[in-house]
Amino acid sequence: MNPHLAASAPAVSALLLVADSERNADMFYATGLFVPDPFIYLKNNQAVHLVLSDLEMDRSAKHLSKATIHSFSKLREQTAQSGISNPNIGHVAGQLLNNLGLGQVRVPANFPFGVAETIRKTWPNISFLIDRPFPERSVKSPAEVRKIQQILRLTQEGLRAGISLIRSAEIKKDGQLWHQGRPLTSEKVRAAIHATIGSLGGLPGNTIVAGGNQACDPHERGSGPLKAHLPIIIDVFPRSEATGYFGDLTRTVVKGRASESVRRIYQSVLQAQQTALNAIRAGAKAREVHAAVEDALDSLGYKTERRNHHMQGFFHGTGHGLGLELHEAPSIGKTSADRLQTGNVVTVEPALYYPEIGGVRIEDVALIQEDENPRALTVFEKTLEL
Repeated sequence: MNPHLAASAPAVSALLLVADSERNADMFYATGLFVPDPFIYLKNNQAVHLVLSDLEMDRSAKHLSKATIHSFSKLREQTAQSGISNPNIGHVAGQLLNNLGLGQVRVPANFPFGVAETIRKTWPNISFLIDRPFPERSVKSPAEVRKIQQILRLTQEGLRAGISLIRSAEIKKDGQLWHQGRPLTSEKVRAAIHATIGSLGGLPGNTIVAGGNQACDPHERGSGPLKAHLPIIIDVFPRSEATGYFGDLTRTVVKGRASESVRRIYQSVLQAQQTALNAIRAGAKAREVHAAVEDALDSLGYKTERRNHHMQGFFHGTGHGLGLELHEAPSIGKTSADRLQTGNVVTVEPALYYPEIGGVRIEDVALIQEDENPRALTVFEKTLEL
């Protein structure tokens, strides 16, 4: 094993992050600041140090009054004076650790390799321990729950706009959907969803509007004309521009008349979702919640298997944590080692996919409460046929 990279040890209190906070959830959780370029965060016991560009220093000092704010340019100059030519952010991070006399720090598993190598080569006395920086992130405070509720309201408005557009479409003789004299496409529905969310302060991205066989690939965004009488999966997961928290909500709709097979699948997925909600409790093993969903669908006659080189049935997880990342702990799936806790905010999204029929996925978000049923954070109609 590399002596500079080892398993975590509780005796090491110093935590080092090097990342921007617009894309790195841990950095944003630590600082509450949206900073687009990578910067340095160090917490040693209760002392917090930030190294930022000069243009960020005044703003960060107002926001984090108890942190020690260091000028990146000044630390970089100090590093250069020690004989290092053209020092980068890795050199500056190492200089900070050296100034504070720290020989070992905890870093997340996704810590930048180049930064770690730069520090290791320049200050070989400094070593790293891989650790999970903020395990408490999976347990949401009341303030965080309110932020998630806020983006979920935007998510619901976006979904409503997309469904309304499909509902208003005209069914042509060839089964295609038309709107305002043109074919209605996945792209047009997605654009309507994004316009609505964007106007309300959300940041939409990669929204799924997938009909027919496209819906049988769970992460297929969907493209081209939409057809009547076939299920259309709409999965909306924007981020709040103001708070950084994510929403996530999925409905499956049919414009026209669904086949009997689709109606049976839809009701089975609804039943499986209720099975999951009945099993979700503080202290429950996440993989056992998922197993209950699998058993429910299996008992209804819906097998999960590989056929003609494609998976069909229910072949993804039941849900995942939701917060500053779209997918975060806990994971509710077959191989999850997580145990659910009070304060977890999780998605509940069972599904069934059959190429000859189509796909159905229904997703809601719930807050796990102590000694109580989970609290629904999404309240949105579940109507198959439009």
